[in-house]
Amino acid sequence: MRFIYSILIVFSALMPMKTFSQDISLTLEDLIPGGKTFSKYRAEMPRQLAWYGDKLTFVKGDCIMTVPISEKQKSEVFLRLVEINANLGLSEDQGLKSMTKVYPVSAESSELLIYGNKNIYLYDFKAKNKTAEFNILPKMDNLDFAAENKVVAYTKDNNLYIQTAKGEEFAVSEDENKEIVYGQSVHRNEFGIKKGTFWSPSGQSLAFYRMDESMVTDYPLVDVSARVAKLKNQKYPMAGMKSHHVTVGVYNVSTKKTVYLKTGTPKEKFLTNIAWSPDEKSVYIAELNRGQDTCVVNRYNVETGKLEKTLFTETHPKYVEPENPVFFLKNDKNKFLWLSERDGFNHLYLYDTDGNLLKQVTSGQWDVTSIIGFDEKGENLFYLSTEVSPVEKQIYKLNLKSGKREQLSKEEGVHYAALSASGKYISDMYTSQHNPGKVAVTETKSNKTYVSHTAKNPYGNVVLPEITLGSVKANDGETDLYYRMVKPTKFDPNEKYPVIVYVYGGPHSQMVDNSWMAQARGWDIFMAQKGYIVFTLDNRGTLYRGLEFENITHRQLGVVETQDQMSGVEYLKTLPFVDTERIGVHGWSYGGFMTLNLMLRHPETFKVGVAGGPVTDWKYYEIMYGERYMDSPQENPEGYKETSMVDRAGDLKGRLLLIHGDEDPVVVMQHNLSFIASAIKKGTHPDLFIYPGQEHNMIGRDRIHLHEHITRYFDDFLK
Repeated sequence: MRFIYSILIVFSALMPMKTFSQDISLTLEDLIPGGKTFSKYRAEMPRQLAWYGDKLTFVKGDCIMTVPISEKQKSEVFLRLVEINANLGLSEDQGLKSMTKVYPVSAESSELLIYGNKNIYLYDFKAKNKTAEFNILPKMDNLDFAAENKVVAYTKDNNLYIQTAKGEEFAVSEDENKEIVYGQSVHRNEFGIKKGTFWSPSGQSLAFYRMDESMVTDYPLVDVSARVAKLKNQKYPMAGMKSHHVTVGVYNVSTKKTVYLKTGTPKEKFLTNIAWSPDEKSVYIAELNRGQDTCVVNRYNVETGKLEKTLFTETHPKYVEPENPVFFLKNDKNKFLWLSERDGFNHLYLYDTDGNLLKQVTSGQWDVTSIIGFDEKGENLFYLSTEVSPVEKQIYKLNLKSGKREQLSKEEGVHYAALSASGKYISDMYTSQHNPGKVAVTETKSNKTYVSHTAKNPYGNVVLPEITLGSVKANDGETDLYYRMVKPTKFDPNEKYPVIVYVYGGPHSQMVDNSWMAQARGWDIFMAQKGYIVFTLDNRGTLYRGLEFENITHRQLGVVETQDQMSGVEYLKTLPFVDTERIGVHGWSYGGFMTLNLMLRHPETFKVGVAGGPVTDWKYYEIMYGERYMDSPQENPEGYKETSMVDRAGDLKGRLLLIHGDEDPVVVMQHNLSFIASAIKKGTHPDLFIYPGQEHNMIGRDRIHLHEHITRYFDDFLK
């Protein structure tokens, strides 16, 4: 039986029904980031929500305010900007103008990190004094603070530096070879890698990446804003080509010496998820071979750099994808948690530091999506998971000894959480399809919850379209695929409407969930106002549905995804209000690739398509992502041929608009140009639009123009 539920997002209780007859129309300026009135229609939630000890706070004007955590409390001033400026000794001209650049060091710390105009400060709000001051220097980037030791690491160009609280600077590296990069994220930010420096718990030592890109091919990007266009080379290792070599160094702040970990050969491998042991004697690394089917978790001695032990190995015939470092227990420094999909879903496993598996901590046909932390004694673990539904994230408490599990979040939806310093309280910020946003605080021992903030519906005086969440079966007859349908604002079931399938469909994505308006985009609402149905479906290959659901696309990207999207289209065709002769498709990046798959594999179905920044041939994409899902072109020539949209350019029947930023460093413009060249040879006529100076995603005012242009294309050829 097909599962469908819907909600009409018309908040008639907020205003008299007669006001709806005014038919307030939202513009792209209202609905698209970068629009002049975009902020007007965002739900107002507390800004910069953070814990200071067991006080939950938010920023309001020039103050940090407390959040009530029970009915007996009221919001109070926690810190004033004028007080901070005075205690820092900053004059009115030099002082901070707002709280937007003030951050807590951690829930456990009494220090603030404050970004001034010329300096960065550590400020103790209890002692009311400055504890450190750092100079802001030219080309300073990738800042990483160790508040415990009052030092900051940062990069300038390709080298790594450390600055003390007195403003003294020390070079960790002084490499004149620009092809060797220190202290920056590596492997093109895959495997959960978001930075390139990792402080030890005390801040006495710094682990960092060193990346040698000298063997990687230069890829030319061109800056056309200059009188004579300038060449901007970037290192871009394409699938099947030479990859960079990465090593990990450990710098001792006291001795100013660096030891490089002896990670050995082959040099073409991935060093991921770096973590320090609590005693700072060891560094843990999840190491992945280039083929990405074998992951070993290794422990290295930081004084000698030698491998102390390989703790365990994970393998899979398709791929293994470590994305989280080892997570040590709070009350036992000889044990850690490891997240793995080895049983088919993302779950927690308990190990000791000798690599012995002690037990599987969580299990079931659902994913643990993130670890939140421990309570004060370390007896209970808090985490987010999809146990209730693949389209929700709920908060759980798990007793590590007994295995007893308790859900702490009380309402449906997508939840995000943070623990107070003691672990006595957990903050919960969440939305659902019908809830624009709430903030709640739960006492973790009693599981009592107090909702401190409920956002008003920002569309209270606007008639919004009906948004439906539901599911259809994949062509295997068993797998549920979740969809979102946005119907025209003045929907009449007796009329027939054009449909735009908005698609992404790639790994690590979820476009449909039970969050505010079911993740409906501003452009979806805009097109619904214009009389379109906008339909989005999460096909197999996307996130939070288990390993088999995700890796079924291996070596054949786009094939199963297209079959699933067509299952959604077949469902649309059964609806009496869908005009089956007017179906279009639009997507960006992987969604652009999927737009081409649908247009070219099913030209009889899709009349119009708009593909933004699309992959057109996986041999032009980078190694880390491309070879994980496709293997190399040498290993999988049939798969690369089958998934090449360049080879299918002659199958185009409908109207197709291709869009690209001419300085795109992610999906290089060669993808679209290769497709155009093939189309010319094969006699088909796609359209092409370029955004000069833009990268993979359009930003600023160009983003408004982008959506105007996409809208015009559908109005011209689909409506």
